[in-house]
Amino acid sequence: MIFITKLKKKLYLSVANYFKFWSNISLKRWNPRIVIVTGSAGKTTMLNLIESQLGAKAHYSHNANSAFGIAFDILGMRGITGSKLHWISLFLQTPFRAFVYSRKEKFYIVEADGERPHEAEWIAKWLRPEVSVWVTLGRSHAVFYEQEVAAGNFANVDDAIAHEFSTIPANTRELVIIDGDNEKMLETTKNIEAKVVSVKKDALKSYEVYPDKAIFEFAKHKFVFHDPMPRDVTIQLVMLEKLMKYLNEPINYDLNDFHMPPARSNYLEGKKGIKIIDSSYNAHIISMTTVLDMVKVLHAPHKWLVIGDIIDQGRLEGEEHEKLAQLLLDTKVENIVLIGRRTKKYTYPLLKDKAKVQSFDKPQQALKYLEKNLTGKETVIFKGSQYLEWIVEKLLAHPEDVSNLARQDEAHRRRRASWGLE
Repeated sequence: MIFITKLKKKLYLSVANYFKFWSNISLKRWNPRIVIVTGSAGKTTMLNLIESQLGAKAHYSHNANSAFGIAFDILGMRGITGSKLHWISLFLQTPFRAFVYSRKEKFYIVEADGERPHEAEWIAKWLRPEVSVWVTLGRSHAVFYEQEVAAGNFANVDDAIAHEFSTIPANTRELVIIDGDNEKMLETTKNIEAKVVSVKKDALKSYEVYPDKAIFEFAKHKFVFHDPMPRDVTIQLVMLEKLMKYLNEPINYDLNDFHMPPARSNYLEGKKGIKIIDSSYNAHIISMTTVLDMVKVLHAPHKWLVIGDIIDQGRLEGEEHEKLAQLLLDTKVENIVLIGRRTKKYTYPLLKDKAKVQSFDKPQQALKYLEKNLTGKETVIFKGSQYLEWIVEKLLAHPEDVSNLARQDEAHRRRRASWGLE
């Protein structure tokens, strides 16, 4: 098993080609209309918004946005979520399932990540989507692109990441939908074969957000959510309209039953009556900016922020955490709680004389502080790494709400336990 694990890391896409070969047999028999959703952040929100419209007409690659994950998803198989021994089962099952398993839905909505260099390109060249929706662009997983710069392939990490994501529009057959306010997106899609539709946020007429709801009002309609959705979701809503129009499918503006996946700006009831907004799924400067911009206009007294490190930034981590300090200052919240070595080293020094701020090395220390100092009147917003979902779990008013938190599979429970988080 150690050999297989090392081989997967070293020859990631080469090994993925094995699963691609077999899953492609099933995919050709299925022959759906394929839509790829991609971007540095906001992909999952976009995927779930599309699901709110197409429902059972489509299959969605939930929790499967990598080369391996998509191949497994096409075959109706779960990827590696537990024991490494599962690899043997997957290798043996795949050829059999390729000939006996096929999905039936009209559409296949695929979330495609660009975490590793060349992976998004590999997915795009394989699936050749009819439509691609490119939501955002920024320094997600920047550490993995430093090798591209070191090799002389790109002048900087930003160019390397932009190129990787742009390979999806370049391999799209009919329609590409992008953020028209992003110059890199406009530049990299200028000469592609597919039709490019750029959308902008200025279509939004008004926006109101509360701990338990958000209202987006446009000229002729409005979307109402029962979670505190950030203003930046505007771009996904406008993209959604363009996509539904192209697919010739009706759009439903009533999103009363729509709920985000765990830890993407979810409202939860906390102990003592505190209001919790859990956005702890991930963190880089784009998603941090999105959530902190929401916090600034959130209708709630006594706003507290619990912020974990931004990870996977490599040599850029100092720069990104210094940017974070200014973003946090701009929120003008009542209290800021930082967790992790990076926020302690780079962010805390820029805040300590300008705001009420606490800095902790470990989640356990932060939890003790919160339990001692929260009165019940606060709205507490969580964003970042350092297993913040463990802190959220300990503050829940209803223990059964743990099912609404991120990373609740057995593998992540074991990792948290190794940190002493039980």
